Amino acid sequence: MQHAAQAVRPQAKPSGREISAAGLRAFFNIARDWGLNTDEQMILLGAPGRSTFFKWKSAPESADLKRDTLERLSYVLGIYKALQILLPAADAADAWVKKPNSAPLFGGKSALDRMLGGNVADLVAVRQYLDARRGGWA
Repeated sequence: MQHAAQAVRPQAKPSGREISAAGLRAFFNIARDWGLNTDEQMILLGAPGRSTFFKWKSAPESADLKRDTLERLSYVLGIYKALQILLPAADAADAWVKKPNSAPLFGGKSALDRMLGGNVADLVAVRQYLDARRGGWA
């Protein structure tokens, strides 16, 4: 009989390439669900060159993303997850990003308009807004 300590093996830390590939696959699925065009996707990813973008899309496993892009992916994934929690109907959650929003943060524009400002801070603002809504603070 094995001791519990022997049965548990430490997991290897995922490589930068594995993290990049997983993040990109998730991002492109979200982009599909949100109906984002190529230009919108590129802005959310931090404006990589077109050839780089299409390489990431066709072969995410070959990407080794920089910290800025990984941070952007993290915020987009967090926004997506928060919407799934706040609006359990998938179509409503996916549509929310493009709907005009009267909250002061958006000034009548959509969350996507804000996220397309191009700065990581725009993604942070939307994520914080949704986190506050989830916690009842907005």
